[in-house]
Amino acid sequence: MNEHTSPHFASAALITIDVQEDTLDGQPLEIAGTTDAVIRISRLCKAFRAIDRPIVHIVRLYLADGSNAEPIRHELVRGSTPVLRPGTPGRLLAPGILEAKTELDDALLLRGEVQHMGPNEVAMFKPRWGAFFGTPLDAYLRALDIDTLVFAGCNFPNCPRTSIYEASERDYRIVVVQDAVSGLYEIAEEEMRNIGVTVLSAAEVLRAATF
Repeated sequence: MNEHTSPHFASAALITIDVQEDTLDGQPLEIAGTTDAVIRISRLCKAFRAIDRPIVHIVRLYLADGSNAEPIRHELVRGSTPVLRPGTPGRLLAPGILEAKTELDDALLLRGEVQHMGPNEVAMFKPRWGAFFGTPLDAYLRALDIDTLVFAGCNFPNCPRTSIYEASERDYRIVVVQDAVSGLYEIAEEEMRNIGVTVLSAAEVLRAATF
């Protein structure tokens, strides 16, 4: 283990990326493996709550006119089928992620503010792929003296990967939970290790985090 990159679970936060109903099986932004990953993400959330460690749920919200979407998604978002649209059930966090189903405060989140979802648990809106771009995430984590981020969520090639690189640029210690991130593939795991990311299974994280 590298002393400069090894995780410190006593000062860790769990970061979930885009684990929203519209990304589940059979939904408009279906990502293969996300529904299965939710089972393990739910267990991670319960474990972090049990040891009173912070949880941050990063979400996307697309306005109907596509004005706040990535350019590649403008046409998709403007289509007749709502995609992560404010006010629709599909933008809510997937069942099992929260202790109780909770509405997202779309207006608050779109203003870039933090929504408290429970003790030591919040949601934040990100306007692009990465969880740090245009968000209060870094300031929020620094205020809590967090130095280790445990990533789980939806579609590794896009938002989780971007968020992990952003975290690495900010010198966080990083864990990616290989069976709690949809879209993760073998070469990507090696690429993550090459930048100092620790790759663990959910079971390994759960054992390590019960200090």
